Amino acid sequence: MNMRRAGPDAVTTLRLRAAVSDAPAIILQDVWKVFGDQASVALADIRQSGIGKSEVLAKYNCVVGVADVSFEVNAGEIFCVMGLSGSGKSTLVRHINRLLEPTAGSITVNGSDVMALEPHALRQYRNEHIAMVFQNFALMPHRSVLDNIAMPMEIRGVNKNRRLEIARHNLSMVELDGWGNKFAHELSGGMQQRVGLARALAADPEILLMDEPFSALDPLIRRQLQDEFMKLSSVMNKTTVFITHDLDEAVRIGDRIAIMRDGRVVQIGTPEDIVMHPADDYVSDFVAGISRLKVVRAHAVMQPVDIGSSTAIADDAPTFSPEANLSELITAAINFDGPMRVADADGQTVGLIDRATLLRTVIEGTETS
Repeated sequence: MNMRRAGPDAVTTLRLRAAVSDAPAIILQDVWKVFGDQASVALADIRQSGIGKSEVLAKYNCVVGVADVSFEVNAGEIFCVMGLSGSGKSTLVRHINRLLEPTAGSITVNGSDVMALEPHALRQYRNEHIAMVFQNFALMPHRSVLDNIAMPMEIRGVNKNRRLEIARHNLSMVELDGWGNKFAHELSGGMQQRVGLARALAADPEILLMDEPFSALDPLIRRQLQDEFMKLSSVMNKTTVFITHDLDEAVRIGDRIAIMRDGRVVQIGTPEDIVMHPADDYVSDFVAGISRLKVVRAHAVMQPVDIGSSTAIADDAPTFSPEANLSELITAAINFDGPMRVADADGQTVGLIDRATLLRTVIEGTETS
């Protein structure tokens, strides 16, 4: 890998807002992470001979954490990376802010080579352009809630009045008004995670990295925070890489999902793509228990028709947008036994859906054994 080095202010080449560009906000290309003293030698053998993880461990006493991963994340997208424990997802996300250095590969954020940043520029990049929310909250116990949230602004050198103003604003955004003078031990787990999210947002970063932020919480609190995060995300339009081991969570909040196994990405797609068209048996096992009702959209199950065609359909047939979910379609089909219309934004019929299609879709998504 070309490890060219830039000057201390190289981080200033980062675009202030990725959303103004059509280019991907994050690009990972052929990223590898091999842990161990002989990592480079082990990687060369992997590439030349195709040896597996167990052979790498036995021969070189090295562990393959990430294996030849490439993907792009669009500006403003919530990109979920999921997999079982040990799949490499948390290792992977730590490369984007260089908490871990890749053994090989390239990482580009908003047009800039992250691997080219010298220590000073890297610290500036982490403080001003990227933020991370951890599973364990990582709040400072000796600081009040407000001071925890204001900490990124303090590191940046913002004056106290201004940083506390920003902290109060972000505390209100996560619906914790009145808790600013409390300490971490006085808050529930869900409240602590809200503070962690508010702290990440206080720096107004372009990129959010979230490493299983809700997995330690009770199911009800977890769902509430998912709702809160989705609401904030729709308003703030942050590019987010969200790590989770829970496919339900990934399907619920992700624009796209990358599924990892043994350090490799085995499939990338929308929640609908993953559920409807699993790439292999491993992914099929993941999605077997996922209800298609809220995931599958009308455009995926409709019978396409040419705009302006003479296809017969009743005048009183229910009409849906291509993004209507399966649950809505089934509810309508209970009271209407003919084909239903799918129309585009201009009101033109683009597809038809009947009961047989809906039943087939539901049956294919259930376990019969």
